[in-house]
Amino acid sequence: MSHVITDACIGCHICAKNCPVSAITGNIKEKHVVDSKLCIDCGLCGRLCPKSAIKDAQGQTVAKLVKDKWEKPVIDQSACVGCSVCAENCPTGCLEICAPRFHGDIRTIAELSRPDDCIGCHICGRVCPIDAISYKSN
Repeated sequence: MSHVITDACIGCHICAKNCPVSAITGNIKEKHVVDSKLCIDCGLCGRLCPKSAIKDAQGQTVAKLVKDKWEKPVIDQSACVGCSVCAENCPTGCLEICAPRFHGDIRTIAELSRPDDCIGCHICGRVCPIDAISYKSN
C-alpha cells in the first residue's frame, strides 16, 4: 500500500514537485493523488506537506518535519560489505560505494556522499541485507 493524500490537501503542489519517483499528480489548488503503482513509501510528501494531508501505508498521518530534523543513514563501517544494494535502491542517489582507502585495499563500504540530497526515506536500511544501516537526526 502507498501513501495517500487526504481531503485536507490544498493543492500547493510541494509534494508533487519533490516526489523522487513522480508518483504524485494534480493541479494547483486542487487535491492531488498518489499513484500507488509508483509510490515507494519514502514519506517525503508527508514531511513536506504544510497541511499534514498525507497518510502513510498504515493509515497514520505523516507529520510535517523541517529538513534539518530528517533522519540520515549511518553506515556501520565495520559491518558494511560494500554490496551496493543500498546505493542502488536510494531514490536520490545520495549513497555511494567508496573507493578503496589505499592501493591494494580490496574492501569498500557504502557512504553517504551527498547528505543534503538525502530525503530520510529509510529505504537503504530496509534493503540492507546485513542491517549495517541505522539512522540519526541532526
